[in-house]
Amino acid sequence: MSQVILHHFDISPFAEKARLALGIKNLAWQSVQIPLVMPKPDLTALTGGYRKTPVMQIGADIYCDTQRIARELERRFPEPTLFPHDSRALSIAFSQWSDAAFFQPGSGLSLGTNEGLPEDIMKDRSAFFSYLDFSSLQQELPHLYSQFCGHLHLLEAMLTDGRQFLSGEAPGWMDILAYFPVWMCRGNIANAEQLLKQLGNLSEWEARVTAIGHGQRSELGADEALEIANNSVSTTEASILGDTWPSLQEGDPVTVTPTDYGDVPVAGTLLQLSHEDIAIRRTDPRAGELVVHFPRIGYRLEKQ
Repeated sequence: MSQVILHHFDISPFAEKARLALGIKNLAWQSVQIPLVMPKPDLTALTGGYRKTPVMQIGADIYCDTQRIARELERRFPEPTLFPHDSRALSIAFSQWSDAAFFQPGSGLSLGTNEGLPEDIMKDRSAFFSYLDFSSLQQELPHLYSQFCGHLHLLEAMLTDGRQFLSGEAPGWMDILAYFPVWMCRGNIANAEQLLKQLGNLSEWEARVTAIGHGQRSELGADEALEIANNSVSTTEASILGDTWPSLQEGDPVTVTPTDYGDVPVAGTLLQLSHEDIAIRRTDPRAGELVVHFPRIGYRLEKQ
């Protein structure tokens, strides 16, 4: 059961990151559409409560967070690489800029400049995006525009030397990280054309990244994905690095919680722990025995 299954919805900027990674690697994958708002019972049956988009499934192994998804795709399908010129560590550090400083004001603009968004979406996102104060969102729009524009111009400056992609002549994870807030801007932020029209280097680079595509996509039902999980056995082996914090043992009951937003703890027993990764084992009545994977950076691990 090695088929890549992506649980996502089409307008998700973070899911666009995973889709482009699949495009760089030119992989065949199966798409499971998930709801835009909670509840998401089919997704959380796999994840144990983690609700962010996207989630990647390979058999009974469930990969949360695009950081972790990218590294697993690279491990299983090393060519073409997502990390040209040994840029893996730099790319992971780069994600702290794109996922927070660049994306967050963009998400505020996306929600604050789109009139007529359904009430259920606004209610869901106000609970989800804890870094936004929805009671003063309209008053914050000028500041959010200033911050988002600052990062657009920073990206323009990264491309002034004429390079084709941020890592050189081949596209990689750094390009995807920088691209997804621009992709969100095009589709979701009022005045997008005005923001982008003077940025020639960025626009040419954007077209090159867009042309990567998404690989070979086919559709799959959520029930079928759960059945695949139930009929599969995880390939993850136990491995606990001795010098990690906190000091834990295989089989310890733990929770894993995002530290930025969407902070729903996922409970299970510890199976893997390193400075890069966390993996926990859990069982669900519908999906069976699963191993759920998270990156170490950006997640709180606690013994129960």
